[in-house]
Amino acid sequence: MSEKEFTPQPKTPSNSPQNSPSLPAGNPANRPDIPALGQEYDTPKWVLPPASAFGIALAAVAVVIALVFWFARAKPTATGSIDNVASVELPDKASVLVAINVTARNIGEKPFFIHDIKASIKTDKGDFSDEAASAVDFERYFQAYPALRERAIPALVPETRIPRNGEAKGTVIVSFPVNEDGFEHRKSLTVTVGAYDQRPLVITK
Repeated sequence: MSEKEFTPQPKTPSNSPQNSPSLPAGNPANRPDIPALGQEYDTPKWVLPPASAFGIALAAVAVVIALVFWFARAKPTATGSIDNVASVELPDKASVLVAINVTARNIGEKPFFIHDIKASIKTDKGDFSDEAASAVDFERYFQAYPALRERAIPALVPETRIPRNGEAKGTVIVSFPVNEDGFEHRKSLTVTVGAYDQRPLVITK
């Protein structure tokens, strides 16, 4: 028997298609939980939750925030009183100058810093308001109209700091475009003491 030349056969690589694990049946691109290769992963379909659920969650957060701010502002931080009112009719017979003694008490948890002071009245002819006059003008008003000085006390001025459980007293001078009779028969007089970071103090008499 003749010898035949032995030729080694090449080995099949381990990573050849013949040894690869079989893929699951079906086209992966058609599976609902796997995005197709042509789809972008940063599209809203794959990043954001459904619009309805996102909108409901956003609305719920907004309601909670609004309620927190509402209850925080609803709690009064100051109270006060109008202690005395003196008025004089000006020469035009169509307006009055009014000196109002006011007490402001801080019942909040932190100091009450006065930002501004206003006064307003309601009359049969309408509502009128005015900013409090500067304290530097008080002496000039008192000299021209001594009746305003009789019960006046030092001015209540902006930037006044009222400590917790403390109070501040002072006079506020304002002007209204009504005559003396109209002021005396007013429906109401209101003094509003504004604060920097708290609810304003509103005093009505």
